[in-house]
Amino acid sequence: MNAKTISTVLASLAALSAASAHAELPPIEVGGATFNLYGNIDQYLNFMRSSSGKSLNALEEGGYLRTRVGVRGEKPVEDGMSVKFQLEQGLNITNGSQADTTRLFDRQAWVGLKTQYGEFRAGRQNTAVFYRGSYIDFTARTMGSVVNIFGVPSRYDSDLAWISNRMSGLLLEAHYSFQGAKENETANQGVYQLAADYENGPFRVGYAGIGGKAPNGATVDRTVMYNNFYANYDYGKGKIYAAYIRSNNNATACSSSTAPCPSASLLNNGGSPLGNTGSLVTGTNTGANTYYNVYQLSADYKLTPKLRVGALYGRIDDTSNTGKNAAGWAIGGYYDIFKDTMVYALVDVIDNDKNAGFRPAGSAGLPKNYSAAADVNGESIRGVQLGFVYRF
Repeated sequence: MNAKTISTVLASLAALSAASAHAELPPIEVGGATFNLYGNIDQYLNFMRSSSGKSLNALEEGGYLRTRVGVRGEKPVEDGMSVKFQLEQGLNITNGSQADTTRLFDRQAWVGLKTQYGEFRAGRQNTAVFYRGSYIDFTARTMGSVVNIFGVPSRYDSDLAWISNRMSGLLLEAHYSFQGAKENETANQGVYQLAADYENGPFRVGYAGIGGKAPNGATVDRTVMYNNFYANYDYGKGKIYAAYIRSNNNATACSSSTAPCPSASLLNNGGSPLGNTGSLVTGTNTGANTYYNVYQLSADYKLTPKLRVGALYGRIDDTSNTGKNAAGWAIGGYYDIFKDTMVYALVDVIDNDKNAGFRPAGSAGLPKNYSAAADVNGESIRGVQLGFVYRF
């Protein structure tokens, strides 16, 4: 693009953003390319109480959808192929800051080629399991979801991906991230993903797996993996969901910015040997030696075309016998006030066994959460959330 074309695109995006109060922004066509500016704002009131007696009341963001703004585009080239790109930045709407101050586009920044053999992409991309959230439970695997409380690897840098076309109901996907590659590299590191999703009428089943290898000669020589199996059934007025996860991607976490971590801020769970937003396995995190099974059942029902209610129950079982078990449940409702605006309400509980330390999480980590180990480890946390999502 020349400077004039770029100026036209930016001016058009700004004008459309200012002019659209209650409608999805229409695409912009420039030089044969189609551009879409999009995003959402998600804020909620969060009322939580720990069995330790500590209450937490806060205005939070990102309960259902992380607040974000992005632009995506596509331009046909030849023989049915087109070039695509997506740039997306997360925001903390409670204070106006970037979700990740070290990046301009922390959520996605990739370019790809769409062909008759599928899409080929390169850059920072969402993981296959991350964007399948709506396949996993009635919350779209956000606030209230036990699967989400355990943690979900979200996106990785320097990621090469292939996503097939859907053929006879089956879609395949593969990724490999070269994050560890350096000149004369001997650590042999990277993050790989494989996924499959099959649709047949009202039924859907699928798998999404992620693995990260520890560097050669690591103290904790474990491949950190996250394997997610899911299924759902659309019975007309709603869906029934089932999910199972096998993973060793959980470890102790520090809720303090002070180093070394004060013992009063050391949570028994919440860390991730395979980083959830772009890190590699260091090979030093002993949490990789602990394996978990996560089970969850969920269902929802449309009371009206605009109102959907749902419930779920899930368990986190520590199969390495270190006692880091937990169970949780949630009920909630989602009401579409307008075409682009939804309000939601949730009641959720997570019960930690004596050695477990899981905390609630939304589409984004809670900006304000319990930070003292005494309020999390071995405690039950109950919450009520009331929020809204505006999409454009």
